[in-house]
Amino acid sequence: MAYIARNLTCVGAQNTLMHTDGCGRRAPALFTYATADGITTVRTSGYFNAAADTLRKGDLVTVVSYSGADWETNNTRTVSGYQNMVVLTSAAGVVDLSDGSSIGLVNT
Repeated sequence: MAYIARNLTCVGAQNTLMHTDGCGRRAPALFTYATADGITTVRTSGYFNAAADTLRKGDLVTVVSYSGADWETNNTRTVSGYQNMVVLTSAAGVVDLSDGSSIGLVNT
């Protein structure tokens, strides 16, 4: 798959100055992103290039990776990865995220 713009959502920022994407732009913003792509695919430089006007250096993107062909419509979908990544570069149309920190999915 590839980047899906509608699946990148701004959760908030630390100020009230709003940008056209609904996020404040004086402090780093927090985004969530849902996809069927694997975490290693999402963190590849260039994956978020289409969001270069939205994502800024220092923003945090929480990525949730789902498995299954019907992941967008099926409430019984399986979470296959959950990771926090920081935007390291967002310049000249190129976005690169950190490798990130995995969030455990173990349920005992």
